[in-house]
Amino acid sequence: MGKRVAIIGAGPSGMAQMRAFQSAAQKGADIPEIVCFEKQDDWGGLWNYTWRTGLDQYGEPVHGSMYRYLWSNGPKEGLEFADYTFEEHFGKPIASYPPRAVLFDYIKGRVDKANVRDWVRFSTVVRRVTFDDSSEKFTVVSHDLANDVESSEEFDNVVVASGHFSTPNVPSFEGFDSFNGRVLHAHDFRDAMEFKGKNILIIGTSYSAEDIGSQCWKYGAKSITVSHRTAPMGYKWPDNWKEVPLLTKVEKNTATFKDGTTAEVDAILLCTGYIHHFPFMEEALRLRTANRLASANLYKGVAWVDNPKVFYLGMQDQWYTFNMFDAQAWWARDVMMGRISCPDQATMAKDVEDRIASEDEIEDDYGCIRYQGAYTGELIEETDYPSFDIDGANEAFFQWKGHKKKDIMTFRNNGYKSVMTGTEAPAHHTPWKDALDDSMEAYLGDK
Repeated sequence: MGKRVAIIGAGPSGMAQMRAFQSAAQKGADIPEIVCFEKQDDWGGLWNYTWRTGLDQYGEPVHGSMYRYLWSNGPKEGLEFADYTFEEHFGKPIASYPPRAVLFDYIKGRVDKANVRDWVRFSTVVRRVTFDDSSEKFTVVSHDLANDVESSEEFDNVVVASGHFSTPNVPSFEGFDSFNGRVLHAHDFRDAMEFKGKNILIIGTSYSAEDIGSQCWKYGAKSITVSHRTAPMGYKWPDNWKEVPLLTKVEKNTATFKDGTTAEVDAILLCTGYIHHFPFMEEALRLRTANRLASANLYKGVAWVDNPKVFYLGMQDQWYTFNMFDAQAWWARDVMMGRISCPDQATMAKDVEDRIASEDEIEDDYGCIRYQGAYTGELIEETDYPSFDIDGANEAFFQWKGHKKKDIMTFRNNGYKSVMTGTEAPAHHTPWKDALDDSMEAYLGDK
């Protein structure tokens, strides 16, 4: 085509974009030259695990928030690729809640099969993206970290696929500077064994609060106290777990909460979310949005309204993940290849406004799941991405919600039906609370 496309990030969204272009080429289409810039030394994004926190070996902020012993906190039947099933990858049905190593192997398997690794420049961070109105080209300044070489190139399109779970939102509370223990954000949490035998305080009620607390319980924390700003999570917690109002101050090891109660704690974990942070994008191209289902200023949740040559993937709050990223990537690909045309700016802005209004009318989590399922289906209908049973995928999420409400510590022992293959997932050979080895070999029964 003579066009060049820059993809920033080779995590699940960037991998989806590469697979989308490779799929078109496989069907005989003439595709642009693809250059993917990846800050880490391997693809997979947050599914990469590193012991490092703070800064990496090159002095760059560590991207990953992945920790040891993480298992999927949602059913794999809700995130399965429509063009590459778990059964195809593993050669057999597997249980519904895989650990990190298994999911990492699965998402790598598809792009390995697509043979697109040569499109990625690893250990290369994007420093600056600017747009020239006269040439209608983007200039991307990147830094090859391994060789310490900076370069500048022109592209016709830019796809931002660097995610929004790497720059932590870090609040402060009175007494943190004199607390006789460790204070860390979920971004820097790596190993639940560090907190064995300790009383831990978690601030926040996000998925990371729920899951990190559960991990610490599983691996022997003495007690877990979760402090909430608005409302408790309200699950059926173990006996050594309690939920309390917001923290007001810490004095040495004594935490005081808004209702006047106190607790003695050894460590404080801030599960307070992340911010959308794209300092490498020039101001006119930089996404600023809350973590919600309808992202700000993105037509169809993907194309930058002010310049639809720029695309942001995976920027929404997420129930659907991998297959929604696919839907977005196929749609963005077809815009870049001229198969889909974006309307005028006013129409695109109205699309964003309507999506936000529709989200604001949602009453509960079930409505959120239906909303994002319908959104994923909407994008799929406009491309050649394989269609799948959105209602069936929604149902897996609904069952998951029910199983969590019944018992938060046993929900991962349940299985669901794949909407891609129709296969019911087998029960895992070991209940989640007793499965202390999260390796792929142990999970698949090869160890």
